[in-house]
Amino acid sequence: MTRVSNWSGIAPGGQHPVRHGLGFLFSGSLAFLVDAAILTVLTYFGMHPIAARLFAISIAMTVGWLAHRRFTFRLATPPRMAEFLRYAAVGWMVAAINYGIFVAIVLLQPSINPLYALIASSLVAMVFAYLGMRFAAFRKFGGPHE
Repeated sequence: MTRVSNWSGIAPGGQHPVRHGLGFLFSGSLAFLVDAAILTVLTYFGMHPIAARLFAISIAMTVGWLAHRRFTFRLATPPRMAEFLRYAAVGWMVAAINYGIFVAIVLLQPSINPLYALIASSLVAMVFAYLGMRFAAFRKFGGPHE
């Protein structure tokens, strides 16, 4: 007999919503810190923040994928290319939103610390990131995760 969790309609895999939410926040924070650290280092060495952010996003996205699959969605299956490609598709759409907001802030407020622009753009993008991961990247397609 299969045990059905009380949380099956709220969080994926029958996880408790608080545990799922904390996993999302932890994984997103980890990716954010990688993004911020790379942005800070590259701008310190003279790269323009708009160009530096492209490098930072790329590396942070890979960190985020691995963290979300482990901590947010608790996948026991090994990482697969199809899953990464779904995650990357969602990630780049969210990154485009995040980057667009970041660029707008930097262009409208040239004297702003790039980290403040990063924080603002990331907070807006966080909503889109969760929805895309939950319903596309880590969604089950007819059985076990691909």
